[in-house]
Amino acid sequence: MLEIDGSYGEGGGQLVRTAVALAAVTGREIAVRNIRVKRDKPGLAPQHLAAARAVATLCGARVEGLELRSQALRFTPYALLGGEHRFDVGTAGCVSLVLQALLPAMIASGRSVAVTVTGGTEVRQAPSIGYFASILLPLLARMGLAAQLDVIRRGYYPRGGGEVRVQLAPGKLRPIMLEQQGGLLAIEGHAHVANLPEHIATRMRDAALERLAAVPGPAPSIGVEVLGPTQAVGRGGAIVLWARTEHALLGAGRVAELGVRAETLGAAVAEELACDLAAGATVDLHAADQLPVYLALAGAGSYLTRFVTTHAKTAMWLIEQFLPVQFAVVPTGDLVRVSVSG
Repeated sequence: MLEIDGSYGEGGGQLVRTAVALAAVTGREIAVRNIRVKRDKPGLAPQHLAAARAVATLCGARVEGLELRSQALRFTPYALLGGEHRFDVGTAGCVSLVLQALLPAMIASGRSVAVTVTGGTEVRQAPSIGYFASILLPLLARMGLAAQLDVIRRGYYPRGGGEVRVQLAPGKLRPIMLEQQGGLLAIEGHAHVANLPEHIATRMRDAALERLAAVPGPAPSIGVEVLGPTQAVGRGGAIVLWARTEHALLGAGRVAELGVRAETLGAAVAEELACDLAAGATVDLHAADQLPVYLALAGAGSYLTRFVTTHAKTAMWLIEQFLPVQFAVVPTGDLVRVSVSG
């Protein structure tokens, strides 16, 4: 059994989600202690419970300590399953974070598998489903992942109620080396609001376009969408942007917040994307947090990012406990090169 200190590094829910995912992939029993002890509300929150339960279902795991605010968890996996599955966070907890836990196990199953997850599709301080669909999945497609995502309904805090379905075809990940950005081909994006006035989405878009006007290359194209009661539960919105270059795909996103001006959100997203482009990065900071587990499953890979977060460093440390791989983080000019071999 592998014992894991849940307070290591960033010490958040990501450590738990990645640990149960890798336990399912490797078939290794784990015990996680000190779960989220550094947080204001320590222990497992609803979205962490949902992620662990979902992964347990995919591998027929026996789990102890799977209850709200539990600070210790024991996870004993069995065989990975294919087929159709449905999971409900039960709150506005983030659907994308549950999918992050599920994807490695879904890929490793080697079977056709589909999951439907209900909860929050746009949640503060977490990747929106728009980022997941427009940046993360296309990056994984370059590694050979054949996935289809359908946003059936969007859901926002405090009610949740969003619904997303992801279907994977059998296949294996292949290494990807993202060593050069290359010339800019296009900047695209999408701003939306649900059960709110259209001008909020338009103002996010216009602020983003104003900041991106200084970026040399093709004129950006950002769509605007207004969702009604049949398309979304509750009120909310988000903006997500992505830049396609000759060799890279970079993205950024923000979720609408009460009390934060639409212009502030739009400008912040555009600023983040513009900084990645100017620096020559091949992966944005959000993808740099999420890609290490997939590169490790592929056995090799590399990318350039502006800096490596504690979140990413924690993931790399954890992955090396499960898989016979080694990460290297090397400063390269104004960037950091992250690579994995094994």
